[in-house]
Amino acid sequence: MSKANQDPTVSRFNARVVLITVGAALGGFLFGFDTSVINGAVDSINKHFDITNTGLQGFAVSSALLGCAIGAWFAGSIANRLGRIPVMVIAAILFLVSSILTGLAPNVPLFIIWRVLGGLGVGAASVIAPAYIAEVSPARVRGRLGSLQQLAIVLGIFVALLSDNVLANAAGSASETLWWGLEAWRWMFFVTAIPAAVYGIAALGLPESPRYLVHKGDYDGASRVLHDFSGELDVNLKIQEIEKTIDKEKRESLRDLRGNRFGLKPVVWVGILLSVFQQFVGINVIFYYSSSLWQSVGFDESDALLESVITSITNIVVTVVAILLVDKVGRRPMLLVGSAGMGVCLTTMAVAFSQATTAPGADSPTLAGAWGTTALVAANGFVVFFGATWGPLVWVLLGEMFPNAIRATALAVAAAAQWLANFFISTTFPKFSEIGLTFAYGFYAFFAILSFFFVFWQVPETKGRELEDMSDDATVVRRGGKTQVVEGTA
Repeated sequence: MSKANQDPTVSRFNARVVLITVGAALGGFLFGFDTSVINGAVDSINKHFDITNTGLQGFAVSSALLGCAIGAWFAGSIANRLGRIPVMVIAAILFLVSSILTGLAPNVPLFIIWRVLGGLGVGAASVIAPAYIAEVSPARVRGRLGSLQQLAIVLGIFVALLSDNVLANAAGSASETLWWGLEAWRWMFFVTAIPAAVYGIAALGLPESPRYLVHKGDYDGASRVLHDFSGELDVNLKIQEIEKTIDKEKRESLRDLRGNRFGLKPVVWVGILLSVFQQFVGINVIFYYSSSLWQSVGFDESDALLESVITSITNIVVTVVAILLVDKVGRRPMLLVGSAGMGVCLTTMAVAFSQATTAPGADSPTLAGAWGTTALVAANGFVVFFGATWGPLVWVLLGEMFPNAIRATALAVAAAAQWLANFFISTTFPKFSEIGLTFAYGFYAFFAILSFFFVFWQVPETKGRELEDMSDDATVVRRGGKTQVVEGTA
């Protein structure tokens, strides 16, 4: 007799939950597409608008991330009032409008404003997708389904870089006119309207989160979703479990996050720091500025864009590997391996760029001989370790680690912290590179190494645990040489 037959409370696997998870994860596709589409347009934007100040260059690239932080911050409270699905639709509309207006922007200020507008939608989608996926997924496959968010992100990155490459090659370069008298870099932004429209249409076909429905008193609706999509066998028992965890706080607010560790609950700090570490290792430097990076090691514009596409394909492959492993190996071991691997690769890049030289009349340093190859291999190794661990697993943890009573709000705060960290890293890279790429990659290597110790001492294992079992306080301790999670209350 199978375990599912022995215990009627164990969820059966329902293929329909995969379909609605994919639909929700399209928000991650927007995330990846929006944050990477600018990769192929950076140099052309600087030339077109005559941006010579490195600070303004960095801000133009990363301005959307401010909108992302704001959208993420408010998404949780809006989702608690309106539901998860309406927030997805609003996010899609904001992104659709932004994609068109950004492509038409006549000057730098309007370009930045329209990028921030799109960021509002992307930030909201980045919060709602992992929360929704965690809330509809059975515990035993939640890690794999939650990882689809990251798979969607890396697919978005890949498609954005691929479309940049195709459009730039079709025009001759990103700065050349393509269609209707508009440069190729403008069309790179117009193309983003397509995934925005697909996301909005897909969201309209998704069922509402069962935990939100219970929160609103719609028990019939929650029962249907739990049975038909989540594959729950004992629906009444599951609803009772959900009720117990949300009755304490019928109205979520930021006050619910208060605790005894520097003003917040310990689990909220863990979520915030996971988000910050994920960005402070510098992954988005690779995806926002990789074309410029590859040109520094000897590639021309076309080959640099192609190399960026190849890197994004690598990211997709290792994300699939993570999906296959996350519910078998667990979250903590994979994060620890990822931190160690990223630390080694980033340190190697820092050493390689210490050997860079600047030719007379050249605008940027270049790497000659074996050092260029070393930097290339280390950069792709960094992407492999990140894509197989920290990329997908942080989103899995953020979607599942918080108790029901504070999940949407806590996730919104953690995601906002992630976008702010992303903004800091993306904005400062041009200045860091002026100081020296050795300094830049040394900075990211330091945080990769620090993240190892953070995970070891502070991040609890959530593999196989029901969302209703998550507590406000989960701390990691060592007893008898074994790692254990101690639950408590803040």
